[in-house]
Amino acid sequence: MKRLAFKMQLKPGYAAEYQKRHDTIWPELKQLLKETGIHHYGIYLDRETNILFAALEIENEATYAALPQHPVMQKWWKYMADIMETHPDHSPISIPLEEMFYLE
Repeated sequence: MKRLAFKMQLKPGYAAEYQKRHDTIWPELKQLLKETGIHHYGIYLDRETNILFAALEIENEATYAALPQHPVMQKWWKYMADIMETHPDHSPISIPLEEMFYLE
């Protein structure tokens, strides 16, 4: 397994909506993430800055890298684009973070 972490920017005033949308995540998206080999995926919010911090484990880098081409993923990004900072294709602007310490 490989551990990854990244940050994204939530638009001000949308924390409750972000939480609501993830509390009711689409079953087909949840299944896709599992089929892609994603495990231990968590997203955390810094309420002072509206920065979202995500951490996950992946089984296969190539499978994970292909995820943005999947129609369900693209549909989810479009659904979330109104409350997050995104690229023109609606994918969230995510900044990879470098692992500095990990205790197993």
